[in-house]
Amino acid sequence: MVKIYRFCAVRPTPDEAAAIAAVPYDVVTVDEARAIIQKNPSSFLRVSRPDAELPDCPPHDDRVYERARENFMALLNSHRMQKDATPALYVYRVSQNRDTFTGLCCCLDVGDYRENRIRRHEQTRYDKEEDRTRHIEAVKAHNGPVVLLYRNTENIFSFIESLVAQRSAPDAEVRTPEGGVHQIFAITDEKALDRLEQAFGAVPNLYIADGHHRAKAAVNVADRRRHAGLATDGEVSRFMGVMFAHDRVRIHGYSRLLTDLGTFTPETFMHRLGELFEIQPYDGVDGTGYNIPPKHAHPERYHLFHMYLRGRWYECTRPVDRAAAPLDALDVAVLQTHVLEGMLRITDPRGDAWLQYLGGARPVSDLERLVDAETFELAFAMQPVRVGTVLEIADANGVMPPKSTWFEPKLLSGLLVHTFD
Repeated sequence: MVKIYRFCAVRPTPDEAAAIAAVPYDVVTVDEARAIIQKNPSSFLRVSRPDAELPDCPPHDDRVYERARENFMALLNSHRMQKDATPALYVYRVSQNRDTFTGLCCCLDVGDYRENRIRRHEQTRYDKEEDRTRHIEAVKAHNGPVVLLYRNTENIFSFIESLVAQRSAPDAEVRTPEGGVHQIFAITDEKALDRLEQAFGAVPNLYIADGHHRAKAAVNVADRRRHAGLATDGEVSRFMGVMFAHDRVRIHGYSRLLTDLGTFTPETFMHRLGELFEIQPYDGVDGTGYNIPPKHAHPERYHLFHMYLRGRWYECTRPVDRAAAPLDALDVAVLQTHVLEGMLRITDPRGDAWLQYLGGARPVSDLERLVDAETFELAFAMQPVRVGTVLEIADANGVMPPKSTWFEPKLLSGLLVHTFD
């Protein structure tokens, strides 16, 4: 059973929250982060992406991590961010696109990660893992929450919602340019805290939805301290997470973009693809949507993806192999096996320069624009994976192909920070 812990969060004062809160470090390039910081010098990206302030430094230079620590301490010393005096749990609520997502922020035990009670479905990349490990150790803080799912039993979600339904106002609120509203509510009532801890004490497993590198980095920090003979009890043995009910999140597909067709021309590529999939033109695509609804096939019986090539969309289908293992039965796995690797020889989907990804919460028109501008040769729009499938694969210790899922909500950095030492 998993353990959750109260903690004294470092938080912006209410009047500073909107200025400090920032998008996650890994959804912006260094140039995009630099532009945000230039426009808003209060942005928490100065802590989470300090490389944006040091363009002449290699991205993993010691000075980058030292700058992160300096910028964080400046926020504390100016009292724009302050540490709560009393340990609490925190409700993090996001409203966007007519959806409301309600999660519980707490600290989690690195031992539960090691023993696979906190389960993952995605491999980490060493370079990204090492970057976050050094960042956490330098700042002495977990400043980006790991997003996790729990199976919603025993009315846990309803109880969490009830704790904020009776509140007249949040402790902090931030409105994003896209129209989202992020709210924080501190829970300090002893009876409520005890009930939450008891409820999650009966939950056998949590599942990482977003933040695999942050979680593994937090474990690395604790492990390295242990190997160095340093104390590893208390806060350094925990990391910050926000837990959402598995049936109260949303998953989008993760689009693929190709810069080149290799030895194929568009005509020969279509011919070869037609030997592997049934291809039908798909007209009337709504470019404002995040997903393209199936038109010619039932996704329960067919693998399905949509392709944009030379100004036109196509629906590509292939019958599902009922004997396939859950991982092999994923649409993204079929695309990787038969098209990216089988036709185009892209054997490293994590690092091949021909292959790029576009997050699922982007309108379809973004794919069209990138291909029409000849930045890319073609695009593949994928259907979302079911949440239940993600949990089943994690329970079986399976690893999904990279960029298989785009979970919502995406949480802001800087609204809640967990410190140690």
